[in-house]
Amino acid sequence: MPKVTLGSTGITVDKNGFGALPIQRISKEEAAYLLQKAYRGGMTFFDTARSYTDSEEKIGLALSEERDGFYLATKTPALTAEGFWNDLDTSLRLLKTDHVDILQFHNPPFCPKPGDGSGLYEAMRKAKELGKVRHIGITNHRLNVAREAVESGLYETLQFPFSYLASERELELVRLCKEKNVGFIAMKALSGGLITSSAAAYAFLARFDNVLPIWGVQRESELDEFLSYIGNPPAMTGELSAIIEKDRSELLGEFCRGCGYCLPCPAKIDIPTSARMSLMIRRSPSAQWLTDEWQEKMSRIDACIGCNHCAQHCPYGLDTPNLLRRNYEDYKTFLK
Repeated sequence: MPKVTLGSTGITVDKNGFGALPIQRISKEEAAYLLQKAYRGGMTFFDTARSYTDSEEKIGLALSEERDGFYLATKTPALTAEGFWNDLDTSLRLLKTDHVDILQFHNPPFCPKPGDGSGLYEAMRKAKELGKVRHIGITNHRLNVAREAVESGLYETLQFPFSYLASERELELVRLCKEKNVGFIAMKALSGGLITSSAAAYAFLARFDNVLPIWGVQRESELDEFLSYIGNPPAMTGELSAIIEKDRSELLGEFCRGCGYCLPCPAKIDIPTSARMSLMIRRSPSAQWLTDEWQEKMSRIDACIGCNHCAQHCPYGLDTPNLLRRNYEDYKTFLK
């Protein structure tokens, strides 16, 4: 499998990172099994976050005895220096380690810099001096914040959504990271489940020698798929190219990426899934979306109070309330 070096960090791994957000949805025993299997199978980059409920704890329980054999990245959503130190201390305790290889500011609404008044970057730099953090990173869904971070020279890695549904603006961001020697960690390489061919997703990302994809893993079957790519990485073929072109023709444009920054919803609407229902129901077995449970969830769209919280917090500028209504009307046609 091709390897990737994350910019100036010197971290070199297979292009096959483990995204640990989904393991918060499974038991500790199930998570430990997946994490240990991933490590034994050759995965050496694990990405989690303080915000992913018990994900850090599960990694600590499963992999602490193997700590020297893999790279560990986590994130803090803190917006103050005090919150930063609280998060870092909690992360290190739960992960059962004395350091993380990359600590990332988790989708801040601005680019933390020295002297900006928040104290965040100063705290991050101090943590690095103390050896608790080896490298400084940032994640974002806002293109302007991401570009500012890369151009600032303050960050060693950027984590940003990137898949074969990317626009020219995202492609330019990848090129900018390479130019500035900033490691690019690709989240949402399967676009929140809208991309159903991991082989096509992998083959596309393999074209970028500075990009490390992290795959969200919740089931053993998913893990087995990604582990198989270590010894047999998918190459771009005519068949995979056709899948990519078909998906781009169907999915490019106004669609919800499922990032979840619209939540919580006062009307308890499951916005990330409901706003993509028209696409999901056509791209995976429809029966799972037509259960009584999902009919009730979709009906909550009628209870929208018009607060516009979702639209105001969408990093992609979507008219989310209108998108939800359109998806619900389409959904009803499947119930007839």
